Amino acid sequence: MAESKSEDFDDIDDLCIRNIGVFAADVVQKANSGHPGAPMGMAAIAHILWTKIMNANSANPKYVNRDRFVLSNGHGCALQYTMLHLAGYNVKMDDLKAFRQLNSITPGHPENDLTQGVECSTGPLGQGIAQAVGQAIASKYVQSVFGAELFNNRIYVFCGDGCMQEGVASEAASLAGHLKLNNLCLIYDDNDIQIDGGTDLAFTENVAKRFEAYNWNVLSVADGNKDYKAILESINKSKECKDKPTLICIKTKIGYGSKKEGSEKAHGSPLGDECLKEYKKKMGFDPEQTFVIKDEVYKRYQDSFIKRGKDEEDKWNKLKEEYCKKFPEKAKLLDRLLTGKLPEKWEECLPKYDENTPKNATRSINGAILNEIVKVIPEIIGGAADLTPSTKTQLKCSHDFQATSYDGRYLRFGVREFGMFAIGNGIASYGLNLIPFTATFLNFLTYGYGAVRLGALSHFRQIYIMTHDSVLLGEDGPTHQPVEVIPSTRALPNILTFRPCDGNEINETWKIMLNNVTGPSVICLSRQKIDFAIVSKYTKTTSKDGVKNGAYILNCNEEEKAKEPDVIAIATGSEVELALAAAESLKSNLNVRVVSAVCLELFEKQDAKYKESVLKPNTLVVSLEASSPYGWSRYAHKSFGVPEFGRSAPLAKVREEFGFTAKAFANNIQETVNLWKDKQIPLLPVLYPN
Repeated sequence: MAESKSEDFDDIDDLCIRNIGVFAADVVQKANSGHPGAPMGMAAIAHILWTKIMNANSANPKYVNRDRFVLSNGHGCALQYTMLHLAGYNVKMDDLKAFRQLNSITPGHPENDLTQGVECSTGPLGQGIAQAVGQAIASKYVQSVFGAELFNNRIYVFCGDGCMQEGVASEAASLAGHLKLNNLCLIYDDNDIQIDGGTDLAFTENVAKRFEAYNWNVLSVADGNKDYKAILESINKSKECKDKPTLICIKTKIGYGSKKEGSEKAHGSPLGDECLKEYKKKMGFDPEQTFVIKDEVYKRYQDSFIKRGKDEEDKWNKLKEEYCKKFPEKAKLLDRLLTGKLPEKWEECLPKYDENTPKNATRSINGAILNEIVKVIPEIIGGAADLTPSTKTQLKCSHDFQATSYDGRYLRFGVREFGMFAIGNGIASYGLNLIPFTATFLNFLTYGYGAVRLGALSHFRQIYIMTHDSVLLGEDGPTHQPVEVIPSTRALPNILTFRPCDGNEINETWKIMLNNVTGPSVICLSRQKIDFAIVSKYTKTTSKDGVKNGAYILNCNEEEKAKEPDVIAIATGSEVELALAAAESLKSNLNVRVVSAVCLELFEKQDAKYKESVLKPNTLVVSLEASSPYGWSRYAHKSFGVPEFGRSAPLAKVREEFGFTAKAFANNIQETVNLWKDKQIPLLPVLYPN
């Protein structure tokens, strides 16, 4: 089939490429679902990358200096699963036959938590490119710490036309060019087809010129189905570029070799029995046989990718042994990062807060705490989307991560929220237990919500530092005031949403976030100042044991907890101060228990006994949060929040408009108690038996 061969290729290479295309088409056909066209069209590219270029060890998939591969066009995952099978990963023939079936390890789009050898979950197009940029950043940072001899892996990405149309890919690619990430190679399957038809229906720009403007090294291959030599040479050329990431634009035919070649009909549906049989016959395979991999193909991968990967790791282990003898302190750090353990007694760096702490915004307190933590945990790396002065996330112990300073730990993401969050996922996916943080206003979390969602699905530890967390940010108005965002993050599986009320709760929140190795966390912080004289006199003794339970009683000692409260006020973040002040003003005629609900997801995980000790059954519960009341009916009988968009006005006027003052909340509590007087209090849903 090949028209352009060299001494680098033989008839077995040609057989491998044909076998990959046929096998991937079989995988999709049996499932009666999936995308065969891209795997068929990219078979040659994949074979050359795996057998001739990429270094990874399927016997040890977590080998830390491995080259990373990301399939950004994740719908083509029949190709990735086929390659993982050939390369010796734990993807067996039966797994491939169970493609897209319940509880299989070969889902409809790649999931890193399911399939050995999959670095990132992909499928939402463009995010694979952005995650790969994060991996490239992580690789450069690790290299700056331990040296280029020990860490020199590369990042390879496959992408398609859909990825190139997504804004998140553009955001990430622009930053990659600025940072001159020459360890990144993006291989573009330029086949001119998408689901609706030809890409010329909506996409006629010059991608190569766009990436040249991003400061990328751009190469091209005119025939990615037959010109094996050009494919190999272009990937090798990418390794020679010293100051730019590389884009290789490779022209291919979707569904190559079949009757549906070059058509959208090969994109998102199986070929069909007759078309598949004709394709197999054309490729030199028995049309009546399915799931065939020739012995010569297995042997080629055994002799190339599998052997090379084992040899490379053996060399690296010897190199590491010598390195550790030469640099014992760096060796301790490397061993700790490889095991994923945080430094011993790191919590001792955390500041203390009490009623004498001056009034301040929780964003500022968090900034101070962050700066103490990063001094003792060097694996934390992150930054903000052009809001460093506002989010208070500048790292005083480090300089910026730039093209001339890859040892910097502070990233300037620019105004690229979606790209920032996806890049953070990539940093978390790299390995070596790096901990990324990303920062912006809470309202702009929804700009990149797709990446937040994918990070939660992927079980990546990323810390989202979200400031300006309510309508109480004031004058910027409803375009910047989040009302629906906190309910949205609470609704998302496998993510923790924290809204701490002071420095003590922020300390405890960081302990939980850093130890939450199976998912991301959002910390929501105020722009306006908090009166710590009201709040921290309680949290200084209660937060250490309370925050880890998600919600806990603030204004009661053990003896008082046994008393019957007249009403319970449950609040979060900056509104805890208002609840405490309201409770104090009502104490002559009402016993108001105040509960800080710093993380409702953690509260949900507690047993019934604990939940009932906090939210006492048969007791009226009133909630206060400067956000949408959506979802609070599970925890309170009456909720006070913001059921509409906010207002542009000074803080005092916004407080007055929406009732976020101690006086207003005290009045609301009293009125609610009066309305419920002599009525039976229903059991709250959170207290229902499981």
